Amino acid sequence: MSFSTLGLHTDLLAILDTLGYQTPTPIQQAAIPEVLAGHDVMAGAQTGTGKTAAFALPLIQRHLVRETSEKAIRVLVLTPTRELAQQVHKSFVKYSRGLSLNSVVAYGGASINPQIDALNEGCDVLVATPGRLLELAIKELIDLSTVQTLVLDEADRMLDMGFIVDIERIIKRLPETRQTLFFSATFNDEVFVLSKAILKQPKLIEVAERNATAAKIEQRFYEVDSTRKAGLVAYLIGSKNWQQVLIFTRTKQAVDELAKELGKDGISAAAVHGDKSQGARDRGLEAFKTGQVRALVATDVAARGLDIQQLQYVINYELPYNAEDYIHRIGRTGRAGQAGLAVSLVSNKEKYLLEDVEKLTGEHFILQWMEGFEPNPMAQEEASSTKSKPSKKTLRAKALGQSGSKKAKAGKPRRR
Repeated sequence: MSFSTLGLHTDLLAILDTLGYQTPTPIQQAAIPEVLAGHDVMAGAQTGTGKTAAFALPLIQRHLVRETSEKAIRVLVLTPTRELAQQVHKSFVKYSRGLSLNSVVAYGGASINPQIDALNEGCDVLVATPGRLLELAIKELIDLSTVQTLVLDEADRMLDMGFIVDIERIIKRLPETRQTLFFSATFNDEVFVLSKAILKQPKLIEVAERNATAAKIEQRFYEVDSTRKAGLVAYLIGSKNWQQVLIFTRTKQAVDELAKELGKDGISAAAVHGDKSQGARDRGLEAFKTGQVRALVATDVAARGLDIQQLQYVINYELPYNAEDYIHRIGRTGRAGQAGLAVSLVSNKEKYLLEDVEKLTGEHFILQWMEGFEPNPMAQEEASSTKSKPSKKTLRAKALGQSGSKKAKAGKPRRR
């Protein structure tokens, strides 16, 4: 099947041909006709399979055939992180080159003034994080009454980060008559509850088994004491001469500590997390992409906003508290059908998190030992404790930097 069979405009086909896009991916084949037809869509596919193009291409086509040339926000795309917002915005720009479509990106952690200037120049597509969008709306700097299509990209991550209240406030500002699209690599129960509230007779599209991992990603799990994890990471990168490795931790403190330890071992590393300024995050990502540093250490804030086509290696320094994040993390490798390797380091007290990943993916993983880094039975952390343990929800909120206050529990998000 070619893109020409999906009913796309000849101008779009010419752009895709220039970009070297010949054959649509399964999610694109299934979703593009439904979006073009104006249906609400709930679409799931593995990370790296072209979900952004699956909604961007038909929405750009709608702009092409629109009778009026008046600039107004017709498409609103909400993303959970700044990195993902930037990525989606760049995709709209790339797919609409020369078509007089104005795409603007707005996110927190950066000056609002350039974003306002861009909006004032005319905006057809607005890609934004919830916090910054509400700030613009409350200050009456944008008009959302013209929105025809709302896209929630990685809806499960937005809910997990506590954005449900913001999403509800945003939806109240949108026209009741609109098209709504959900796109994600994973669907959990909270997403389905939200979908029932805001989607109208949606077309459910799943091109692979729900919450499955990409077939060409090799997954290895090493049991190792937590105190020896940094040493094992340095050993893997150095001994195997890996030149570009993305490493995930759960907390911002762990990101900084691991990046520092790798530097001591002669492995150049950049650190990316929510407390870094947008400029620092951009510089770290650019240094990683261009090969100036061998390792990028990040929290899950980067799990859904990185798109590095040739990335071969991902290391889970710590397993995530949210099993769905495991799928998104390892999905940073094995992009567009390429092979990749995902290595997870599991301490004794993290085995329950591995069980959650196995339950979600329907797979059983064998824990290996790396010679020289075998776990010490005498020094292993106790798997159970006499003290009461905090819930995974509390641990996940702590990892995201959210407080344990009642306000936070009510759904107050961190602004992005």
